Amino acid sequence: MTVEEFEEFYAHAVGRLTGQLYVMLGDLHEAQDVVQEAFVRGWSRRRQLDGDGAPEAWIRTVAWRLAVSRWRGRRRSDDAWQRHGGAPTVEGPGPEPVALVSALRELSPRQRRTVVLHYVCDLSVDQIAAETGVSSGTVKTHLHRGRAALADRLTERSEETAPQDPIASHRSHDAQDSHAEEAPGA
Repeated sequence: MTVEEFEEFYAHAVGRLTGQLYVMLGDLHEAQDVVQEAFVRGWSRRRQLDGDGAPEAWIRTVAWRLAVSRWRGRRRSDDAWQRHGGAPTVEGPGPEPVALVSALRELSPRQRRTVVLHYVCDLSVDQIAAETGVSSGTVKTHLHRGRAALADRLTERSEETAPQDPIASHRSHDAQDSHAEEAPGA
């Protein structure tokens, strides 16, 4: 199989094979990983794939075997954790980090990268400029606009999730009910 033939085979078969492995495994990301790994292995054996006459079957079999090997590795890892007292319990993220990540996703990619490099990676403006290939002034602009956008988005989210005053809520329902009762008789 030539390079061009392999590329054509890949283009026609990758979606179908990923779908098949997804149904077999029940995990799309795992299916994508093992199919890609099988194609990588197939690339170095493309001359033999042509002689077999069933390159798709070969890729599917290799992908399945890779998935089984991963399962075995995970099971051995789980068994080892159990022998040594189990995996440490890690709590999921609280609402603040989730809100921050959600707000960061709404920034432009440049602003998001700049804000993360500055506040998470603790890089200076000059270091960010060198890493991203933009001027220090542009970095400062991205930081300023990113902070402003984050402040707006995080303020909106905190107002949306703020607990309401149950007494005020009850009073507003009572007021609505009394207006509704008065309307038909008027």
